[in-house]
Amino acid sequence: MEVYLIEDDEIYSEFIRKSLSQSDYQVKPFYTAEDCLKELNGNGEIPEVFIIDYKLPGMNGIDFFQQVHPKIDEDKTKMIILSAIDDGNLVLDFIQKGIRDYVIKDEQVINSLVSIIEGNDDDYYFFDE
Repeated sequence: MEVYLIEDDEIYSEFIRKSLSQSDYQVKPFYTAEDCLKELNGNGEIPEVFIIDYKLPGMNGIDFFQQVHPKIDEDKTKMIILSAIDDGNLVLDFIQKGIRDYVIKDEQVINSLVSIIEGNDDDYYFFDE
């Protein structure tokens, strides 16, 4: 399964990439949303999973989500927002913008990401519109 990871913290990106790679996910890292958009526009292929950091330099994760979301099939591609911010108002804003999957950068981040990717709804925070 191909995963596009957009995370500007290179150390944290490498941690996620290595951890998910152990579960046989092919993780392609990007450090900006703009770099990921260039890849999408260049090859036209959509991965099965996007993991998008909320706070990014330049275009933030929400802007990226809103630009790419209309072009994907939700039955084939998951879009997960990743953030260190645990704020109910922020989560409500995400839900209002159509984001269904949100993971907090905590000690359970890898377990939460794998649960979402594999569709184990009971093992993570799931937000329905």
